[in-house]
Amino acid sequence: MSVPPLHVRPSSSAEEKREFFGWQADAACAGMPPQVVFARRPSDAAPALRACARCPVTRQCEETVDPAHTWFDGVSAGRLWHNGRPVDLNRGNRSRPRRTRPLGDDTATGTAA
Repeated sequence: MSVPPLHVRPSSSAEEKREFFGWQADAACAGMPPQVVFARRPSDAAPALRACARCPVTRQCEETVDPAHTWFDGVSAGRLWHNGRPVDLNRGNRSRPRRTRPLGDDTATGTAA
């Protein structure tokens, strides 16, 4: 017995798509390639992360995916996840240089008392 594939006709209205896909029909990432949505590297996930910034359904996305409890890899609710943990996208992009010596160590400048 053959079961016809589930699909939405290309001429389907927005209401029909929303009824079939639920909140996912309104997701800004809808239609993006899986390798972007399920990327593990920030550079590969950048298009999906940009889409999340304007997405109206980030709350539903995070509730459904539940990335912290499912060891999810990819983009969900505006964050990149790796093994269920949010990836720090600012790592390596520090706005201030790191200190190379402890505070109060003025010996390098010759101003020590």
